[in-house]
Amino acid sequence: PVLRLLEAQLQDQRREHEEEMEALRNQMDLMQEELEKQQQAFLQTLQLSPEVQVELGLQQEITRLTNENLDLKELLEKLEKNEKKLKKQLKIYMKKVQDFEASQIMVPVERRPHERKMQVAVQRKEKDFQGMLEYYKEDEPLLIRNLIT
Repeated sequence: PVLRLLEAQLQDQRREHEEEMEALRNQMDLMQEELEKQQQAFLQTLQLSPEVQVELGLQQEITRLTNENLDLKELLEKLEKNEKKLKKQLKIYMKKVQDFEASQIMVPVERRPHERKMQVAVQRKEKDFQGMLEYYKEDEPLLIRNLIT
């Protein structure tokens, strides 16, 4: 059973290898044909007068630059779309930050000094009681919220 499995795997690998080799041969044949066409075009160009050779060279360069220009134009359009998208996201985040800052301003003023006193108390008490702290019963929800955040 193991020998048959190994033989089947070897045959599959051999078949895949042969298919790859055939594909590579076909690709090589296509490249050879393209090379022959280019050689023929080059030989024909050499037989032309120098003025015509220059004109053909210029036409080829214009074509190449036009294609390159189109590619760059596409890239520019993509980047502009991306820029617009990022600007929209930035506006959204700026709005969220402003809303958050506004909500922080809305916190009652009497709680703020109380929170500062509690922080100072925590720092002093940590040294004296090694992590224990004293607080008022009405400050318990605030303390829990601060511990969680």
